[in-house]
Amino acid sequence: MNRVPTLIFGLTLATLTAGQPGADAQPNIPAPATSNAASTLSPVDYNFIAQANLGAPFQIDSGRVAEEKATTADARDYAHLMVVSHIPVVDGLNSILQRKQITAPPETLLQGAYDAMIGSLKADTGVALDRDYVEGQVGYQKGNAALFRYEIQNGADPDLKAFAEHTLPKIEDHLQRILKLAQRNAASGTSSE
Repeated sequence: MNRVPTLIFGLTLATLTAGQPGADAQPNIPAPATSNAASTLSPVDYNFIAQANLGAPFQIDSGRVAEEKATTADARDYAHLMVVSHIPVVDGLNSILQRKQITAPPETLLQGAYDAMIGSLKADTGVALDRDYVEGQVGYQKGNAALFRYEIQNGADPDLKAFAEHTLPKIEDHLQRILKLAQRNAASGTSSE
């Protein structure tokens, strides 16, 4: 499981750089649009929708696994926070997409990584689950914060930028919380470092 969080963080950063100057060895061609509104989105906005639309449900699903199986109250509490705080994020993004008549593009590479991570969490038990969930969350929250900052700085759609600006403080709070939890785990000997 320890490689999956690194893979997810790397995929997020690699996808973020796809639209940047100098990162154009491969053309940045978005998937075919499913509506006229989607075809008017910038590549940055299109990428943001694809990743955010997949990331929030992933947080809910992985949080539910950790809520049920984690051995420490701290890990269970953080997992519960991920579940309850991401439901409104999903609803908020879906509201924007419905209002703009946009269907989120598929992000199959990230979906595969997320499925692997959830499968690993389901297979993990005990301290290994706590460690893997926390370490995965550290990488995820770092990548997620980068994704939302990138949308704020480079996105073109005002509604998506406003959504990112509204959501980023929550992501930064989640990152600080999980970093503290990771430090406590390291001090108690439950991390892999």
